[in-house]
Amino acid sequence: MSSHQIPNDEPGRTAGAETEPIVLTGAAMTITDVEAVARRGARAMLDPSARDRMQEARDLVEALVASGAVVYGVTTGFGDLANISIPAADSERLQENVLMSHAAGVGPPFPREVVRAMLLLRANTLSLGHSGCRPLLVDRLLAFLEAGIHPVVPEQGSLGASGDLAPLAHLALPLIGRGQVEFQGSVVPALIALREAGLEPLVLQAKEGIALLNGTQMMGAIGALLLADADRLARTASVAAAMSVEALLGTDVAFAAAYQLARPHPGQVAVAAELRHLLRDSDLQRRHHGLPHKVQDPYSLRCVPQVHGAVRDALDHLRRVLDIELNSATDNPLVFPGGGGVDPEALATGGGMVISGGNFHGEPIALALDFAKLALAELGSISERRTALLVDARLNGGLPAFLGASSGVDSGMMIYQYTAAALASENKVLAHPASADSIPTSANQEDHVSMGSVAARHARSVLEHVERILAIELLVAAQALDLRLARPEGRGASPGAGVAEALSRIRTRVRHLDADREPGPDIAEATSIVHDGVLVDLAG
Repeated sequence: MSSHQIPNDEPGRTAGAETEPIVLTGAAMTITDVEAVARRGARAMLDPSARDRMQEARDLVEALVASGAVVYGVTTGFGDLANISIPAADSERLQENVLMSHAAGVGPPFPREVVRAMLLLRANTLSLGHSGCRPLLVDRLLAFLEAGIHPVVPEQGSLGASGDLAPLAHLALPLIGRGQVEFQGSVVPALIALREAGLEPLVLQAKEGIALLNGTQMMGAIGALLLADADRLARTASVAAAMSVEALLGTDVAFAAAYQLARPHPGQVAVAAELRHLLRDSDLQRRHHGLPHKVQDPYSLRCVPQVHGAVRDALDHLRRVLDIELNSATDNPLVFPGGGGVDPEALATGGGMVISGGNFHGEPIALALDFAKLALAELGSISERRTALLVDARLNGGLPAFLGASSGVDSGMMIYQYTAAALASENKVLAHPASADSIPTSANQEDHVSMGSVAARHARSVLEHVERILAIELLVAAQALDLRLARPEGRGASPGAGVAEALSRIRTRVRHLDADREPGPDIAEATSIVHDGVLVDLAG
């Protein structure tokens, strides 16, 4: 085993091929498709019409090379070296060199699921037919997925323009038999894995090296998996909030449909509806309706629709951006075999054109990921505040201090809130917008970059923190509910139907805290409940 350790797929994910393969057209990739391939081993295949488009573009590239035309990255160097012509005899060496020279990533390797998503998304963008590479490259990327050959891709080194150069170079190196891969549980040289899988290293031809490098597939892969997790997280947050409302004898009056429709942001309206569904048929709500001290609750209860709803709307923005980005041609230059209806002054031959531009620039996805990580940080921030209410004997409606069985001897759940607070505070640092920064590279040829890769990695960290913050709220709210239902105001009462079922599911995996014990295993189990979406269906 190499010293490199590749994080495996996360707990709770199932492996195995889907019944129907995902067909790559370059224009129909979804978040669901990405998760199916990255986490559940679904198969993918190239659409026959996409194969034809790719071949048409490849024919144009070969005609350009044969004619001696000057084409960036095909018959010239890269970046600030674009003014250096490359003889046709050196074309293969140029493409191999660009992969090797750009594989300068550092840091820990990405988890397997991120690498699988990158392989899929790179294959999909090539299948659009604007990259000018042979269909063989897509076939080989898909063969890697099928055989479980996962390139070792370091996390750091991308500026987000010209796309994710260093990560994509590491992703592509094994195609030519270089670099390292994770294969059958071990990290090995790519040549060994290729031999075991019965594959030969590719010899890249003109344009193919740069076709594999330019693009936003690292940002897109992280963004797609993040959004799949964030959707589950946001709905689980409704469940946690409803449990806290019940445990704190909060009122559901502020969640009324008429009130929410007076300010009809889509996320706000949706979250309020989920809370009403979770709190339906609640004896606790009926018993304290109209009590003077419950005219208004603290904001972390009363404003759940407004805060959680704004998070939903921010995630919907990321979804709109990813729907476009996952199905876009993001390398450079792009090949238009039929001319594409573009500027006639662009390089043209036989009706076709090759245009050098900036579709690799990650600004659209960088801004969306920064927005998403800020929103997710807020989801954790308000959850931590509800946890603080639950453990505070001055604010939790008569429950024991820190919800311990024997306050003083037992610290109860005091330190649970410390951990949530520490994670929420760390998220404030990570939420700083990476896209607000830029630093010039390539002798100032590439003088503005998106830093979208940093936004993506930080967003992933924020999401993982918020999963743990919400897991802590679920544990603390479950403890508080147990204690509340044993008190006079709760004895014989039933919480809302959704809340009652959530409590039951949590208690099948984490037992009530009768006396102090090590919290680590309980927090880990609750985090698994959050990450795997065990409670999502309860939100309605």
